[in-house]
Amino acid sequence: MKVLVVGGTGTVGSEVVRQLKSRGVTTSVLTRSAEHAKKLPAGVNGVVGDLMDPSTLGVFKGFDAVFLLNPVSTTETFEGTLGVNGARDGGAKRIVYLSVHNADRAPHLPHFGGKLGIEAAVMKSGMEWTILRPNNFYQNDIWFKEAMLNYGVYPQPLGSAGISRVDVRDIGEAAVLALTTDEHKGKIYNLIGPDPVTGESTAAEWARALGKPVKYAGDDLEAWEAQQRAYLPPQTLYDFKHMYAFFQKEGLKATAADIATQTKLLGHAPRSFAAYANEMAAEWKA
Repeated sequence: MKVLVVGGTGTVGSEVVRQLKSRGVTTSVLTRSAEHAKKLPAGVNGVVGDLMDPSTLGVFKGFDAVFLLNPVSTTETFEGTLGVNGARDGGAKRIVYLSVHNADRAPHLPHFGGKLGIEAAVMKSGMEWTILRPNNFYQNDIWFKEAMLNYGVYPQPLGSAGISRVDVRDIGEAAVLALTTDEHKGKIYNLIGPDPVTGESTAAEWARALGKPVKYAGDDLEAWEAQQRAYLPPQTLYDFKHMYAFFQKEGLKATAADIATQTKLLGHAPRSFAAYANEMAAEWKA
């Protein structure tokens, strides 16, 4: 079996690549950068192309399955639908698309609503399809390592309503199963953690794991926006600020059925945030 991973150099895509490779699946990664292609793991083929350029679509030929992940951007929907067309026209029999948990609950958020159009294209593509809808990733907290270690602050404004964050390794497992086995055709899976977390509980978990005080920076989105203005482009800043406002007001929590379905899918319970924080804290201390 030959699989093409679109978005295979980022947090989720690289984990999908790692798990495909560990199972002996012939894996290629579509990337815009020849330099990134050179840095892929041994045995993984780099395919250089850009989903803003329709001439790229010829690289989809010859693959049995495609994993489609499009980074958050103002062109995400176009790139996603172009990827669906490339997979279909290239002869792939199966596509697995990475969307977002409960996207239809918040279509006003650009990177939620934009994925709904890609989901529709996937479902009407004529290929066997699976849609994965993950929650916020535990691994996003790597971005906040210095803030926690150097300043004792956890800055992600998650609020107190609760969100069921997920370990990227669980996403990778689900993706590989959907790509390589036949039981997941026409399924939409919410991918989540076992317990909802809040900004305060996340900071407390990091404090316990690191053995040092870590304080939650709070829910003030105006202050968060001012701090992030130097790091994020205006479009992303707008998108994420409104996403966090949604998290703070509505939450993004899994149901008992979500947890049961994921447990059955993976053959084990969802990985916990506490276990992830312990693992990373040990690594950072080392």
